[in-house]
Parts: sequence; C-alpha cells; structure tokens
Amino acid sequence: MSEKILFTWSGGKDSAFALYELQKTKDYEVMALLTTVTEDYNRISMHGVQAGLLEQQAEFMGFTLEKVYITKNSSNEEYEAKMREKLISYQKLGVSSVVFGDIFLEEIRKYREENLSKIGMKGIFPIWKRDTAELAHAFIDIGFKAVTTCVDTKFLDKSFVGRIFDRKFLSELPSGVDPCGENGEFHSFVYDGPIFQKEIAYKKGEVVLRDSRFYYCDLIPLQHAPVGHP
Repeated sequence: MSEKILFTWSGGKDSAFALYELQKTKDYEVMALLTTVTEDYNRISMHGVQAGLLEQQAEFMGFTLEKVYITKNSSNEEYEAKMREKLISYQKLGVSSVVFGDIFLEEIRKYREENLSKIGMKGIFPIWKRDTAELAHAFIDIGFKAVTTCVDTKFLDKSFVGRIFDRKFLSELPSGVDPCGENGEFHSFVYDGPIFQKEIAYKKGEVVLRDSRFYYCDLIPLQHAPVGHP
C-alpha cells in the first residue's frame, strides 16, 4: 500500500526533479502539491511566479494545488502557524510525510524536519546530496524545460533572468555559482517535461528590480487557468 504524502511545490526545477524521482517508485501517493502564495500579488513567494501558472502545472500533472496564503508583511511565526494548520488538515486524511526538493543546505533541512516533528510528521528528500552539476544536466537531458524567473544580483547580473535553463545557460554561469542555484542565486519555472501531459504556454513580461537586489522576470500565461481557480 502506498504512503500518502504532501509535496512542497515551488514550480521550479528542483521541485520538478524531486517529483520525477519520487514517481519512479509506486511507494507514494501524492495527495496534493503544497505551495505558498503571497496574496498581495497572487504570486508564489520567492519565485515571483503568478499563481495561475502553478495551477496549470498542477493540472497538467493531474494533481491538486493546495495554497497557503501569506501577506508580504507576514512574520515567520505567522507563516509557520498557517503551514502547520494546513499540514494538520492533511494529517487527518492519513498523510504522514512531506516531500521537499532541497539538495544540500543542512540548516534548511534541519528547520523543516524540526517543524514537522512537532506535529508527528517526517520529511522526505528525494534528491538530497545529489551532485548539483550532474543534476542540472540530467534535468535537461531527460526533457525538462525551465526558464529563470528571479536572480540575486549578489551572484548574477540582469542578463541571467528570463533565460531558458539549458546547457548554454549552465556554461555561462560565473565560477562559484551553483548549477542548481541552491544558494538562492536564481529561481526557475518549469513549463514542460516528462511529468507533464502538455507544455505550458507563456510569454515573458517586464523585468523589475525589487529590494535593490533581485531581478524578476514576469511570466504571463497564454492559456486560462483551470476552471474554478483565479
């Protein structure tokens, strides 16, 4: 009998690859994709992608997208309380584990596991400690397609945002930048791949600088979000 799980979903390449790896086995039943939305903008926190695009991802993979809403001014305590409430609601449905796409940041894994243990749940990390260069190339080789949505100017200049995540992109990354952006150097949105039934159509919108540090490239859906969703 497969274990019921929640899958934390950012819409980016690490989430997609972790889900791909998880689906290689029949050990798990994904009850929903769990994501955090900043309700002031109706966008995914950190990645800055419109929530409607994640709705399309979920639809094209055959999953439910479960959203936890926070505001731009929410404290970490408020975020944790809302997340805990959502997790407990799924725990009552038989979910005992939550899946993450983290690769090597020990502090983040520890933080996640400690929060889960408080409510008697555990974390699963399908791509933990994988070599990030190998992971990045494997992601491309198996047919995933992604575009960068945000770059941190501490590591990358404006030219790297809104670009397709391909071998050319990887070859042009400055020395010291992780190929998967695991240190927060960049974030991405996956619009096609082996876990999708069809490709997501989008066009690039404006590029804006926020907090005097992060460049975001807006992605505009060219298809309507699923019925019943914004």
